[in-house]
Amino acid sequence: MFVDYAEIQVKAGDGGKGCVSFRREKYVPKGGPNGGDGGDGGEVIIGVDSNLTTLLDFKYKKFYKAENGGQGKGKNQHGKKGESVVIKVPPGTIVGDLKTGKVLADLISEDQKVVVVKGGKGGRGNTHFKTSTDQSPRKFEPGEKGEEKKLFLELRILADIGIVGFPNVGKSTLLSKITKAQPKISSYPFTTLSPNLGVVKMSEKTFPGEKEYLDFVIADIPGLIEGAHKGKGLGLEFLRHIKRTKILLYLLDVTSEDLSADFKTLQKEMKLYDSELLKKPAIVVLNKIDLLSADKKKIVGFSTDVKICKISALTGEGVSKLLQILGSYFKKE
Repeated sequence: MFVDYAEIQVKAGDGGKGCVSFRREKYVPKGGPNGGDGGDGGEVIIGVDSNLTTLLDFKYKKFYKAENGGQGKGKNQHGKKGESVVIKVPPGTIVGDLKTGKVLADLISEDQKVVVVKGGKGGRGNTHFKTSTDQSPRKFEPGEKGEEKKLFLELRILADIGIVGFPNVGKSTLLSKITKAQPKISSYPFTTLSPNLGVVKMSEKTFPGEKEYLDFVIADIPGLIEGAHKGKGLGLEFLRHIKRTKILLYLLDVTSEDLSADFKTLQKEMKLYDSELLKKPAIVVLNKIDLLSADKKKIVGFSTDVKICKISALTGEGVSKLLQILGSYFKKE
């Protein structure tokens, strides 16, 4: 099961309390205080694990607590520091404070991690409270409480190109045609219930200039419908994943009665969700031209400033040209 959003509660360890102790040695009847400090509480840390692809684990476990610090001991021995808890998430996970909505970290690479709650500091033992007027203090400090927070985890897939389109326009078919990905393909809405990723190996293609291009990752994301920005259909599950993509590929069905209206609806939904999405480079791809006559293929389209490419994801017609256009965005320096 693919899960891209979760809410969890995290609690850092409390600091251990300080110790009240006195030297008790032979021939030293009035030994001074020697109570050690308590250990600091453990932290809760969130880090990236590139082997993970979903937040499914957090569907079943929602509370994570680090170990408390140990109590101080006699002979000025400090308590043990509490063990920290490390939570692993997939690359592309945003960590935020559920109460304030503030983003604490955007974790993308394997080496990234963030301390989300800090452990409480250990309390001081009675050694620290000795004064000229109080040579045998029985004071100590309890440890500080560890921080506690409710967090949200939001996974946004890492892809260079995101395929945008209504259900049943052929997104999964196109992905399977140009990559080795094997998404579920059927002729009913919402076949794709989670993002599918595929790598386009430009070196394997046989069109001119192939060696000048870099490989890139393309994502087939659940179909968009009107009202998606409000969560209709698979709206929010879809839209959050598009925010990281470098290029948007608008995939339209040429058998539609109004291609221009379809394109405007897709753009409207993304603008209402996040207007920054419309600033990304884009290409319009008209799919299913195998269903048109030769004459109709030549004239099908609509007026737009965005580049248009006509293909059949099923037969492969026009796909090489599409790859050349997409590859031009990823040329080697």
